[in-house]
Amino acid sequence: MSEAGTSLSSETYQRLQEELEDLTTRGRVEIARAIEAARALGDLSENGDYHAAKDAQGKMEARIRQLQATLSTATVIEAPAQGSAEVVPGSVVSIRYEGDDEVERYLVGSIEERREGVSVVSPGSPLGKALLGRRAGDVVEYEAPGGVLRVEVVALGA
Repeated sequence: MSEAGTSLSSETYQRLQEELEDLTTRGRVEIARAIEAARALGDLSENGDYHAAKDAQGKMEARIRQLQATLSTATVIEAPAQGSAEVVPGSVVSIRYEGDDEVERYLVGSIEERREGVSVVSPGSPLGKALLGRRAGDVVEYEAPGGVLRVEVVALGA
C-alpha cells in the first residue's frame, strides 16, 4: 500500500492532509446520506442505488486508510535545489536506456508526487535505488525482471 518512510514535499503532504480531512468529514456524511436515501427505496437485494453507494463507501474508506498510512510514515522533504547535481528523492531525472535513443523523464519519489508529463519511480525500486546519488553523465545498472538494464543519467531538473 505505502512505502515505509515515504518522502513527500510539503505541498503534497498538505494536499494529502486536506484530502484526508475532506474524506473523513464531508465525504463520510455524503455517503451516509446516499446509503440512507437508497435504503428508503425498499428491497436492498435488488436496489442498485444502495449497492452503488456501499461500493463508493468501500472505495472511500480504502482511500482514507491509504492516506492515513502514507501520512503516518511520511517524511517531509525540501524540493531539490534547482540545478542540483545529484539525484535525490524529489528529483526529476532524464535517462536513456542503453541501445535506445529516446530520453525518458522520471520523478524519483512517491506516486502521490506525480506531475503532468513525468512518470514516477519509487526511490525504493531497483531503478530508483540505482539512480539515487548519481549525476548527469553517470551510467548505472539495475536488476529488472527481464535481466540487468543499463541507463545513462542524461540530465537532472524539471
